[in-house]
Amino acid sequence: MLNKNLINSKIGLIEEYIEELKKILELDDKKILSDYTKLRTIERDFQLIVDEIIDINIYLIKENKFNPSSDFQSSFEILAKNNILPDSFALKISPIVGLRNKIVHRYEDIDRKFFIEQVKKNYKDFLKYIKIINKYTNKK
Repeated sequence: MLNKNLINSKIGLIEEYIEELKKILELDDKKILSDYTKLRTIERDFQLIVDEIIDINIYLIKENKFNPSSDFQSSFEILAKNNILPDSFALKISPIVGLRNKIVHRYEDIDRKFFIEQVKKNYKDFLKYIKIINKYTNKK
C-alpha cells in the first residue's frame, strides 16, 4: 500500500526548498554570482530538491513493482512508461539528475551563469512534478 505520508513529507521538503530558491532567484544574476553564499544556496537547494524527487521516483518504482531503473535519470522514464508522469515531461525534467551530479561530485566546471539561468527558467518544473505526483497519490 502506498505510503502517502512518506511522499507528502518529501513533497513538503521540496516545497520548502523551492521557497528558499525563489527568494534568491528574484535577484539579478550578477548579484547572485557576486555572492557565493547565494550561489551555494541555489546549488544546495537544487541538489536537495532533486534528491527528494529521486527518492519519490525510486519509492514509486519499488512500491508498484515496476522494473527497477538502471540509474536515477531513467527513473523518470520508468514512471512515464507506467503512466505516472507524462512522457514529454519526464523527458524534459530527467536531465536534472545529471546537473545535480555535476554539482555534487564536481565532475566538471559548471558555467555558473548558465546554471542560474537554467534554474530560473525551469524551477517551475519542480512545482509541476509535485502536482503530478499529488494527483497520482490522490487516486490511490
